[in-house]
Amino acid sequence: MENRRKPAPPAATLDINCDCKEYVVDYLTKSFPVRLMAVFTDENGNARSEPMSDENGAPVLCRSALAARDRMIEQLCALPPIATALDAIIERFGVDQVAEVTGRTRRLIVGRDGRQVLQSRSPRANVAETRDFMDGTKRILVFSDAGGTGRSYHADLAAKNQMRRVHFLLEPGWRADAAIQGLGRTNRTNQASAPLFRPVTTDVRGERRFISTIARRLDSLGALTRGQRQTGGQNLFDPADNLESTYAKEALHRWFGLLFAGKLEAVTLSRFEELSGLRVEGPDGGMVDDLPTIQRWLNRILALPIALQNGIFDEFLGLVEARIDAARQAGTLDIGVETIAVEHYEVLTDTLLRTDALSGATTHLLELEIARALKPLRLERLDELYGLSGARQQLLRNARSGRIGLLVPARSLLTDEGMRVARFELVRPVKHGHITADQLEESNWETVDPTEFQRLWQAEVDDAASNHKRERLHLATGLLLPVWDKLPSDYVRVSRISARDGRSLLGREVPLHCVPELCQALGLEDEHAFSAEQIVDAVNGTGRPMQIKSREALTLKRSLVNGAQRLELTGWSASRLDWYKAHGCFTEIIRYQTRLFVPTMNAVAVLARLAGQI
Repeated sequence: MENRRKPAPPAATLDINCDCKEYVVDYLTKSFPVRLMAVFTDENGNARSEPMSDENGAPVLCRSALAARDRMIEQLCALPPIATALDAIIERFGVDQVAEVTGRTRRLIVGRDGRQVLQSRSPRANVAETRDFMDGTKRILVFSDAGGTGRSYHADLAAKNQMRRVHFLLEPGWRADAAIQGLGRTNRTNQASAPLFRPVTTDVRGERRFISTIARRLDSLGALTRGQRQTGGQNLFDPADNLESTYAKEALHRWFGLLFAGKLEAVTLSRFEELSGLRVEGPDGGMVDDLPTIQRWLNRILALPIALQNGIFDEFLGLVEARIDAARQAGTLDIGVETIAVEHYEVLTDTLLRTDALSGATTHLLELEIARALKPLRLERLDELYGLSGARQQLLRNARSGRIGLLVPARSLLTDEGMRVARFELVRPVKHGHITADQLEESNWETVDPTEFQRLWQAEVDDAASNHKRERLHLATGLLLPVWDKLPSDYVRVSRISARDGRSLLGREVPLHCVPELCQALGLEDEHAFSAEQIVDAVNGTGRPMQIKSREALTLKRSLVNGAQRLELTGWSASRLDWYKAHGCFTEIIRYQTRLFVPTMNAVAVLARLAGQI
């Protein structure tokens, strides 16, 4: 008789859902309020409540509350499973492309046959996964706090994989030091390129609370950015991301004022006090003096419904960004030390400002000419980021300059009076900025055909990719502390000029129109002979008047006449009026006063003739 063994039954297919439903269901089962409450009045006349019990001491339950709880649990259990971020990334790209460096000893993966497989991982799996990523075998790396300790994932010049890292910060959490430590894993010295940091958030505005904590720590402690240890956030985060900065605190105080005055659209005073539990109105009907701190306000906002939360944050951020934009335009926005990467630079003039009597340290004012390689935004990338066929985007072309741009709606600003200022983001091949609706109406931007837009955009990209942008700037270097109060107080910008050949200069930028004032404050003669082109660019760019070295004490300034910006000359002599007109200037009588202007189109040539340069 032949002995045969029965075949083993087929293994059951794994169908495991690693979500958090059981925790939510358990919370609803134990903590959902289902007990009836008896309302009574105490000796002071205040309404109170207490749990109800029957004659046997058993709790009395509310049938409608029980039905609502059971219905909620039923709907929750009927929802499709939501994979965790880590498992979703591995399932999307596959284990052959994703290197996982975490503390997990087992994980669920999808096998080649499409079934779930429970895979065991040894403690040395992290070492192998790190090696695969640094060698370029796996293009994607996912690491956690447990997998980020003691390891480096930067584009090391000694590693095979020297591609630029794009670091997505998926779960920042409350601990800013842990997030900062994780960011430092992909940014080290001896790297081929600095990484791009991308904090990931959803459309829930309250998540900015977590990003704000990291941004505040970066601003206060300094961070590893661009391969160097430097002060401040170094533009790793936008100044508006720090919701605990001076600008944010001022904006919150104004937000409370607008809330009290009833000028906010997202929420009313009574509803906000009811939902948040924060008191803004005092017993006397006025606003309380001790308003909630911004940390307490942010924490209470997180508990509000999502739609209300987003509306409040939009108005609050409108106030914050309005203050930051004003500080940026005024030149008072302190962003720490900013590194300007250039192809090369040349020192045109070197003026000795001061020599310290004790140490012999010197302070210099350098006039530099820098050349920067432009990195234009490709048309394909533009379509990927913003979309060219959207109903809200506008394809524009400037009728005066011929430049091209894409207009995208942006968050509106909120003035201190509660007025909304409509704003757009203007994206151009080599730069982008913001423009208000009023500025757009007064500008020369016009709509253009999509085919013509793509042709002109590609032409600007090709032109920018083949040329270097050359510009001049003045940099105060050396021992700056003794002359710090002499430097312009309304323009605080510390820059490190870093050239490709390894040379670098660290100092504080001095605007062109402030150079004569600086030399005069230090008792030096202004030996800088600015060209007519420099003077015109400085006046148009900053709006500050500048003196022109000529036979007379002429000053060029920017004036608004009939709704248009003009270049006006002051300090001229009435006896030589015909001479100025013969050299290209023109006059206009305004309020019975003759005023002298320089044509905008050929202002450089006219100023050069007036100064005797040609």
